[in-house]
Parts: sequence; structure tokens; C-alpha cells
Amino acid sequence: MSASTQIVTRFAPSPTGFLHIGGARTALFNYLLARANDGKYLVRIEDTDKKRSTPEAIEAIHDGLEWLGLLGDEEPVFQSQRAERHAEVAQQLLDSGHAYKCYLTQEELQARREKAQAEKRPFRINSEWRDQQPGPEQESQSYVVRLKTPDDGETVIEDQVQGTIRVKNAEIDDYVILRGDGTPTYMLAVVVDDHDMGVTHIMRGDDHLNNAFRQLPLIRAMGWDEPTYAHVPLIHGADGAKLSKRHGALGVDAYRDEMGLLPEAVFNYLLRLGWGHGDDEIISREQAIEWFDLKGVGKSPSRFDTKKLLNLNGHYIREADNGRLAQLVAPKLGELEDDQMALLERAMPELKARANDLHQLAEGAEFLFKTRPLQMSEKAAAILDAEARDNLVLAHAGLEKLDEWSLEGVENVIREVAEAAELKLGKLAQPLRAALTGSNTSPGIFDVLVLLGRDESLARIADQTVEPKE
Repeated sequence: MSASTQIVTRFAPSPTGFLHIGGARTALFNYLLARANDGKYLVRIEDTDKKRSTPEAIEAIHDGLEWLGLLGDEEPVFQSQRAERHAEVAQQLLDSGHAYKCYLTQEELQARREKAQAEKRPFRINSEWRDQQPGPEQESQSYVVRLKTPDDGETVIEDQVQGTIRVKNAEIDDYVILRGDGTPTYMLAVVVDDHDMGVTHIMRGDDHLNNAFRQLPLIRAMGWDEPTYAHVPLIHGADGAKLSKRHGALGVDAYRDEMGLLPEAVFNYLLRLGWGHGDDEIISREQAIEWFDLKGVGKSPSRFDTKKLLNLNGHYIREADNGRLAQLVAPKLGELEDDQMALLERAMPELKARANDLHQLAEGAEFLFKTRPLQMSEKAAAILDAEARDNLVLAHAGLEKLDEWSLEGVENVIREVAEAAELKLGKLAQPLRAALTGSNTSPGIFDVLVLLGRDESLARIADQTVEPKE
């Protein structure tokens, strides 16, 4: 690739399920490599497996990429729509002698596989049809098209992450590029699509490293430019084992909906899973684009840490616009009127100081919209003993006289009441919290009083000043 060639990367998921977190990181790295080099980032949907590919999975992948801001620079390419082009390349390889029609039956292949197993040696396909022309008796027989791979020497890849890797060509089979029904295999389709899309850099999980050694002979047989490879180590769980659902290997939609995370937090966390820039942990999209390069990608598997992700999300919640957070949290609280939305937004500075995800934000905001008389949590009910209710009477009397209902005003009153009754502030604040929110946790009690307003605050306190009858 010449220095003037534009870098083109691609993310090529198979729509056989959700967009998992490893796939999202692959998309992110490809996006950043293109952006950092004024290149192009493309998306290809590898939907040739018709039995397992579903419209729902395609939609989930699109939604996940859109949420993370990782949609391609152009409309996605659907591999299934290019079968004619794939078959055309297979025919060119046949015509040039780089591929051949193989008439080995499944029974013959199985017998050879079993013989290799019995002799405890690796099974390698060694088809006699590689150098043999079919005769009249083959005219009615089905066949596959195999690529004629080099059988001596070695293939060397200068991988941008893994370094120099060598594989003896004798270890690479003459693999099938066109099935008996004329449909292309994954190996053929991927190479053709990458070439036709102008992909210059292939960055993917290192579980695809073997594929690179199988794909290069096809690329060379067609005389096409060879891509630059970068195979990234996979993500592991915190215990060092391959990432699975028990570690948090969920679909991206689950991080958004079930875990209540912000896209910028997931973006930042995925970026730091296997890539680094000094000691920086909080990295914006703009910084990531400016700093990203392949030298920062580590050679060792990164470990997924849910606690670290949640802490990072907490940081981004505290940085987020209050109006935006209110819009994200509102659906979790039922249908809110305009004045309730305004109240929710007004409460955000206090609510987000205590939350690491959107669900915690919603839980923290519930007290704002409760109807009287409040249902008490078990811990709140335990706080409201006879002494606490007597103290609430004092607080109610002091607050009722307040002329200006402000943060400074309510704080002064509550402190004065506590001092006059020779109470520690907590002895008054905790019953107030229970009476006002129905819970033992909330934002600061003075903020709660201001957010609820005079009438609602006094009414909620009054509801709890009489000991309930048995």
C-alpha cells in the first residue's frame, strides 16, 4: 500500500445474534483507525448463513452501532446480495488455473478423515483432482471448487499487533471456495468483498488469524493488493477465562437497557480494553480519534471488569447534561407531565451525584413523584418511632413559619430546631428523610425539601407526625 492510499477499514458482523461486546470493540477500533487517519470506515453484514441470519439480529446490530456512534460512513454492504460476484471470481480462478473442480464425495472425505484419526495424524485434504482433468463420467457428478494453495515454502504475515508470524504452506489445505450448489463459502466471499470495498486494513479478533493465512493465497492468486493485518487479542473475563455470559458478555442492547449505561461510558471502556495511551483512563471520542494508533494495542488478552465499567459510567453520568439525563430516566418513572419533567431535570444535579447507572438515577428520583400517604420502606418505617415523630412535629412547626422556601432558609430552620431541642442534626435529618421520601436514602435533606416545595414537604411531614394506629 502506497503512502498516499486512503486507509479503509471495515467491521463485518454475522447477524446470527446480538452485537456482543467483543464485536463492538472490533467496530470501535476499526472506526478509530479510519478516523485517526482521515480514512473510511465501512460496515458489512455477513449474512450468507440464511438459516441463522435474522432480520432481528441485523436490526440489533444496527441499533447497537448507532447507539455507540459507530455506523459506517456508507450504507452497509450485505454479503448475501453479492453471490453472483463471488461466483464470478471463482470462475476467474478456475480459468487461471488457481482453482480446480474437485469431485471427491463426502463419503470419500469421511473415510480419509477416519483413516487420519486412526493413524493419529492431522487430516489434510490432498485431492487427486488438483492436477487431474475430469472425464466424461464426471459430467453428471456434483463438484466443489477448491483453491489451489501453495504446497511448499511458507507464508509470512507482518501483523501490526502480533508481529511477524510464519506458517508452512503445507499446513494450508486446498479449501472449498464454491460449494456443490454453486454458492460461495465464507472464505471466498470475505476476500472478494474486502477487495471490492477497497479495504486496506483488516483489524479483527486474533481468533481469525488462521483465516488470514488461508485468505492470502486467494488474494495473491487474483493479483490483488494485500491488506495490512492487525489481529487483536480477545477479551477475557476477570478470572482470565474466555469471556462468556457469566462475565458480562451480553449484547450491547443489554448494556444500554438492562444495565442503564451511557454510550460514551461504554465507548470509553471498550477503548481501554486492549488499547492504552499512557495512564489516561477518561478519554473522550475526540481524544480517542486524535490519539489512536495500532502501536497502542496490547498483545495480551484484556480482562472485562463490570465494576470498573460501572464506575466509569458514574463519571459520565455526573458529566452529562441534566436535560438529557431527565429524558433518559423519565420512561423508567412512568408518564410524566411537563412540570414533572422540569422537576426531574431540576433534581438531576443532586440525583446524579449518587448514581452509577440510569436505574439508580430513576430509583433516586422516585420520591419526587410519590403520592400521599407515602408507602414506607422497611428501613424508613423503623426510623419513624415515637421519638422521631415528636421531632418531626418540631421540624414541621419551624418550617411552617419560614417566609422564603430556599435552600439556605430550610437549612437554617432545621439546624435551629435541632439546636433548640439539643439534637444532633442526624437525629432530625433521618426522620425527615423517611417522612419526605419513604426511604432511608436520598439526596441531601435540604435539597429534598427544596425540590418537593413548601406545600408537599409540609404535607408529607404532617402525615408522619401522628403514630399510626394498630
